[in-house]
Amino acid sequence: MPSFSTELTLHAFTVHHVQRSKRHHWECNEVTFYCSDHLLCNQWVQALKEQLDSQAMRPKHLIVFINPFGGKQLGKQIYYDKVAPLFRLACITAEVIVTERANHARDHLLEADLAKYDGIVSVGGDGMFSEVMHGLISRTQKNLGIDENYPSAELVPCDLRIGIIPAGSTDCICYATVGANDPITSALHIIVGDSQPIDVSSVHHKNMFLKYSVSLLGYGFYGDTLIDSEKNRWMGPSRYNFSGFKTFLSHHCYEGAVSFLPATETPGSPRDPRPCTAGCHICKYGGDQVKISQKARNLKCIEEEQQQWKVIKGKFLAVNSMNMSCACPKSPKGLSPAAHLADGTIDLILVHKCSRLSFLRHLIRHTNNDDQFDHAFVEVHRVKEFKFTPKYCDEEDSDIRDVGKNLFGQICRDHPSCSCAQLQSSWNCDGEIIKHAAIDVKVHCQLVKLFVRGIEE
Repeated sequence: MPSFSTELTLHAFTVHHVQRSKRHHWECNEVTFYCSDHLLCNQWVQALKEQLDSQAMRPKHLIVFINPFGGKQLGKQIYYDKVAPLFRLACITAEVIVTERANHARDHLLEADLAKYDGIVSVGGDGMFSEVMHGLISRTQKNLGIDENYPSAELVPCDLRIGIIPAGSTDCICYATVGANDPITSALHIIVGDSQPIDVSSVHHKNMFLKYSVSLLGYGFYGDTLIDSEKNRWMGPSRYNFSGFKTFLSHHCYEGAVSFLPATETPGSPRDPRPCTAGCHICKYGGDQVKISQKARNLKCIEEEQQQWKVIKGKFLAVNSMNMSCACPKSPKGLSPAAHLADGTIDLILVHKCSRLSFLRHLIRHTNNDDQFDHAFVEVHRVKEFKFTPKYCDEEDSDIRDVGKNLFGQICRDHPSCSCAQLQSSWNCDGEIIKHAAIDVKVHCQLVKLFVRGIEE
C-alpha cells in the first residue's frame, strides 16, 4: 500500500466487476482506483459510465416474478438478500411481483405492457420458469395472430430474454444452461446481459395445445413418479426420491407406438462425447437453418417427408424426450448428455421392457460417467417431431380422460387375467402433469432467449 504526504488530497472511485470462482460460479468483486486530480477522477468515472450505457445487451428495467412457495420457500429471501443489491449496483430497476397463485405470472404477462421491460426474471424453480415462458410465448403468438392450437404452426421467437434465479427443488433448467444453481452467478449473467437462445417443444393432443417443454417430457417412469410425488407434497423435495423408489419397485411398462421424424440434416448425435457448451457450432448451425425462409422449406416434397417417419412399437418402461441435457446436481451429465440447447432437435430416448436389475443399471448411469445408452433395451434418436399413441385394452377412444378415469389400479375389463393393472401413464412435462397419453410433439428452434451464455468449458 503506497504512502502519501498529508498535503496530497486523494480522490477515488470503485469498480465492481465479475470474477470467476469455483466451477461455473461467478462472484462480484471490487477494485478501488485512487487519483490525486479531482478532474481526472471525474473524467474516468464519466468515461466508464458512457461505456456501460453503450452496452445495448445490458438490461436496465426488468419485471421480476417471485414464487414464495417453491423449493424451501426461500424465493423472497434469496431475491432481496442476494440479487436485489446486485441489481442496484448495476443501476437496474425492477418491478417485483410476488405470485399468489398458480399461473399468476403467466396471466400477468398475457396482459401486461411488455414494451417497457428489457427482460423478465423468474425467481423460483422450474415450475416458475415454465409459467413465465408460457406467458411470454403465448403473448408473442397472440400479438401476431398465430393459433397455438394448430400443431403445424410456425411459432415466432420471443424478443424479451428470461433470467432464472434458482430457488426451487432441482432447478434443472438453470443448471443445464449455466452449470451451477447459484443465485449470485445467475444474477451476474443477467447484469452482464448474456443471451442464449433455447429450443422449445410444443405438445398437442389432437388439435388442442397442451404445454410447452424445454427440458424433460417423460412418459412411464417419470410420469408415474410425478403423479405419486404430488400426493406427498408435505414431504418437500425429498418426495421425489421417495416416489421414484416406489415407481421403480412397481416396474410398470406401457404398450404403444412411437413415430418420429429423424433430424437427418442436423450435425451431431445423441452419442457424441462432447456436450453442448458456450459458443456451440452445432447450435449456431441450427440458428442459421432457422433463417431459411418458410417458402424455401415448403419446397420439400410432402410425400418425401412422410416417407422419412419411423415407427417403433413395443412395451416401454419410459419414453423420454429432451431439448437439453437435463443435468442437475444429482445427475451432472443429465439424461441426455449430448443434447443441444438450440439446434432445433429433440433427443428421444426409448427404454423398452426389461428386468428391474437392468433398469436399475440404466438409472445408475444417470449419476456417473458411463454411457447410459449402452444397453440393448435402450435406444436414442435425434428427432424433429414425434408422436406417441398408447395401446389400450379398449381402443375405441385414445383420450385418457375417457378410458383412464381410474388410472391407477384399473383392471382391464375384457382381459381380467392381463397384468396391465395400469393401462396408461401420464406425461411429466417439465414437472407438470399432462393427463393425455396420446400426444404430438414438435420442436421450435431457438424460440426463447435466456440471460445465460451456455456452460463454459
